[in-house]
Amino acid sequence: MFRIVKAEMLVEKIYLLEVEAPRIAHTCEPGQFVIVRADETAERIPLTICDYDRERGTVTLVIQVIGASSYKISMLKTGDMMADITGPLGEPSEFVNEPIEEVRKRNYLFVCGGLGTAPVLPQIKWMKDHDVSFDVIVGTKSHSTLILEKEFEEIAGEHYFITTDDGSYKRSGMVTVCMEDLIANEKRHYDICVAIGPMIMMKFAAKTALNYGIHTIVSMNPIMVDGTGMCGACRLMVDGEVKFACVDGPEFDAAKVDFDAAMKRMALYKTEEGRAYLKAQEGDTHHGGCGNCS
Repeated sequence: MFRIVKAEMLVEKIYLLEVEAPRIAHTCEPGQFVIVRADETAERIPLTICDYDRERGTVTLVIQVIGASSYKISMLKTGDMMADITGPLGEPSEFVNEPIEEVRKRNYLFVCGGLGTAPVLPQIKWMKDHDVSFDVIVGTKSHSTLILEKEFEEIAGEHYFITTDDGSYKRSGMVTVCMEDLIANEKRHYDICVAIGPMIMMKFAAKTALNYGIHTIVSMNPIMVDGTGMCGACRLMVDGEVKFACVDGPEFDAAKVDFDAAMKRMALYKTEEGRAYLKAQEGDTHHGGCGNCS
């Protein structure tokens, strides 16, 4: 059992939980995720790590209520116990394991939206701690759906740009509009772009960055379901090869990801008939764990 040391609602249907998990907190890195269960009867849910405190032995998670199990997690209060939290899982962001001297030579642009804002927080925190130059764009539907503004402001300061679809706060328009403005109009130079958020947002953010010759990384965590490669939900094509976001990623070179195939597959996977069709069509490559699960 894992104790909740902080629980709060960020905006409607989106909740933050800080959980005591010392072993995970001491080993996790930006880009990784965990699997949680509210209780013994709940399904397992993969969640990216929003923050971690090695000294306190805690990890911070952000969850959106979309079903019964996520609702159970959202109902946990400070002092309550969570049944399971397993991790860290997945591969860390590539810059974590690169020589820091090389990373410091680059300018990074982080582009995030929706729940994808949460996993970007530990990445920009790492950047600041290691004295790496970066800007970050956070896109949201409106001011009322913006999350983690204070945390981003404290880390990024003047390098933090907010844009709202409805123009209700700060800049107006999609993240791609803000990207174009920073790159084309303000003449800011970026060597690497990291985009995390809804699939359609990542597709067009990556397209915009790649049009300017910027190497772009995307996190495919939105398509994960089981989190261990056994369900086949996060199967995708990367540079013509079958990959699984949970075991091979979740971060990939955006130029090599077939977004259209991934989004089409997501739609099929939502129905029982669609899942059966995908299993029959994909055969042994349907799963990422062992490839031969029934």
